[in-house]
Amino acid sequence: MTPKKILFVATEITPYLDETEMSLIARNLPQGIHERGKEIRTFMPKFGPVNERRNQLHEVIRLSGMNLIIDENDHQLTIKVATIQPARMQVYFIDNDDFFKRRQLLHDDDGNEFIDNDERSIFYARGVMETVKKLRWAPDLIHCHGWITALLPLYIKKHYNDDPCFRNTKVVYSVYNDDFQQPFRERFAQKALLDGVEESDLTHVLETANFETVSRLAIDFADGVIQNSPEIHAGVKQYAINSGKPFLDFQPEETYIDSFNSFYDQLLNN
Repeated sequence: MTPKKILFVATEITPYLDETEMSLIARNLPQGIHERGKEIRTFMPKFGPVNERRNQLHEVIRLSGMNLIIDENDHQLTIKVATIQPARMQVYFIDNDDFFKRRQLLHDDDGNEFIDNDERSIFYARGVMETVKKLRWAPDLIHCHGWITALLPLYIKKHYNDDPCFRNTKVVYSVYNDDFQQPFRERFAQKALLDGVEESDLTHVLETANFETVSRLAIDFADGVIQNSPEIHAGVKQYAINSGKPFLDFQPEETYIDSFNSFYDQLLNN
């Protein structure tokens, strides 16, 4: 039997960034799923603190060079790759000087969230999808980690729904305790539009794109939702439960890989 293909899309992964709840899960989960017989690929943004020399990143020329237009501005997509040697796990990095060169991740040294986090999330989501297409690697399931990936379920179900690479792809969205405090700029919904995506698909974020409404947008187009932190935004959790979609509550460190693997199988077999 051909192994199922699982794509992991995360905000941060250790050892490339400091150890956090998400970076540890995004490091250990793909390896654990691979050990359980599935094929994997993993993506993260190439944030400025990622040390390219120490981690032996190199650009994948055949995947780089595309320009993505966001709000009528061109942004070049550069793809880099590295390998976590103990796990023999390749990690692909989405890079762009406009969005990811700065030395902080999502906010400045004073804790102020970057005003362009909205466009960074759009670029990251689109960059991942276009890169996977170029890889000609059709995932059976995509697991999205964190709010920066929130547009992926929408794009997969509406913009890429007829693409052979994503036509049958299931999507899992993981909610973390990573709330952002500053709502996105007013034109976020307009910037996020692509062919196949209607304004009606973006109802939640037309007026205010905050953590709760962006999370609701992701849940609307996901096939399943996982609570990845012990405590998450109460409104988001209730919305996920009320959606009627498969929902996996928080799982302890000792069992989460097996629990997630079973959750994937449940979705893939439906």
